[in-house]
Amino acid sequence: MIIETKNSRTTECQTTIFYHRGHRGAQRKNRQHTKIKPDSNLTVFCFSGLARLSPHPSASSAVNRLFKVLSAIIRPIRVIRVLSAFCLCTIAFQTSSASAEVIPGIDILARHNFDLLQGKRVGLITNNTGRALNGNSSIDLLAQAPGLKLTALFSPEHGIRGDSDVKLSSATDKRTGLPIYSLYGKSCRPTAEMMTGIQVLLFDIQDIGARFYTYIGTLHHALLAAKQQGIPLVVLDRPNPLGGVVVEGAVPDAGEISRRIAADKTGCRSLTVTHPIPTRHGLTVGELARLINAEAGINANLRVVAMEGWKRELLWQDTNLLWINPSPNMKDPIAALLYPGFGPLEATNLSVARGTEKPFHKYGAPWLDPTAVLKNLPNLPGLKFSTTSFTPTAIGHPYQGKLCNGIEVTITDLKSANLPLAGLWLVRAIQQAHPKQYHVAGGFYGMLGDNQAWKLLRDGVAPEQVTARWLGGIEAFKKLRANYLLY
Repeated sequence: MIIETKNSRTTECQTTIFYHRGHRGAQRKNRQHTKIKPDSNLTVFCFSGLARLSPHPSASSAVNRLFKVLSAIIRPIRVIRVLSAFCLCTIAFQTSSASAEVIPGIDILARHNFDLLQGKRVGLITNNTGRALNGNSSIDLLAQAPGLKLTALFSPEHGIRGDSDVKLSSATDKRTGLPIYSLYGKSCRPTAEMMTGIQVLLFDIQDIGARFYTYIGTLHHALLAAKQQGIPLVVLDRPNPLGGVVVEGAVPDAGEISRRIAADKTGCRSLTVTHPIPTRHGLTVGELARLINAEAGINANLRVVAMEGWKRELLWQDTNLLWINPSPNMKDPIAALLYPGFGPLEATNLSVARGTEKPFHKYGAPWLDPTAVLKNLPNLPGLKFSTTSFTPTAIGHPYQGKLCNGIEVTITDLKSANLPLAGLWLVRAIQQAHPKQYHVAGGFYGMLGDNQAWKLLRDGVAPEQVTARWLGGIEAFKKLRANYLLY
């Protein structure tokens, strides 16, 4: 199914492709209204669960026929009938749960023979996270797909393999022989020269759900490039690891963003803040593309291939998808959850434990007194702060090879935790413990989205008062984003 939407601010349609049959909401509704006989409750529950979980509908019908045969044989023995149904349901659940319920856009597109790309010369923006459910990379799938020609690759920050922490030059992919144009080098925008001969641009990268993670900026630049070249941009949607319900954090000032972008000749300095959205926005990359395309007035020919099976309440660990590090130091989904709240501390003179086993779980420096910091921290719901030590090893990052004393953050109850608020509390606690040693860098303001927060905390303003200033922007954004939700 294809849905076309047109916002009042746009001049071109944004197309979302839903290949699956009908909406999952409608399917759920139908199941809820199924009439169930009192003596077959368990049987119907099991097989409706099988139909939902199994990726192969034929498997459900086969098991159903098998159960009917068994039921006819053992009908007089009611206890055995119930046990048989239970066993069949358990087997079906175990078999189906081995497959991911959430199916990313690349698998949906491949299932339909890459129909949106047929007869086209394709440019692909991707990295190591661009993979199908079976582990095959999007690069290999497209390079081998009949009826289209993959002509160029584009790599975001951290490179095509997701393993670099430095700026990269363009190169050649050894496996396919295709050029790899770096979008995190001398320029962070696809240039006209890079786009030569490309008839459709494809975006397939796993984002982590925080505004200042640079892949959003790369997506923004891709929309601009597609518009300038007069070609479609196809976004293959993937889950937001932080879910799609919670929205929190500061919304940067739109006027300031415009000034930053206008002064950014390469497109690299504004990657962490290219649009006024909250730190934790709760959108998928497909939904973000729709919002940015319309609200930034880009109006590119945008097509989003929607996922199957993703629901807004799902966190990464609920998707059954394999975690692939989207960058060298984003090593687990818990780090991704902590990142919107504590990531801005990286733009101070702290180490965030890059190069250790738990980056973005720990924050420290050789001069930091963790016991003194803890005394300044209240008991915050859903979080535990504890003393730790670590030695960062990442090249080019603070205190490489030096023992750091620090604070480790542990999530104990995600539902009650307010991570952006907790991040401000940790900043203030360190300011109070080390007023002369703790310094801020310019990037802090862009990452946090609030130019006044550091000074307000220094002046003794409570973190709750700082975050209260953000509420109006968050509520306005929630209303705005409702126009672009796909799930």
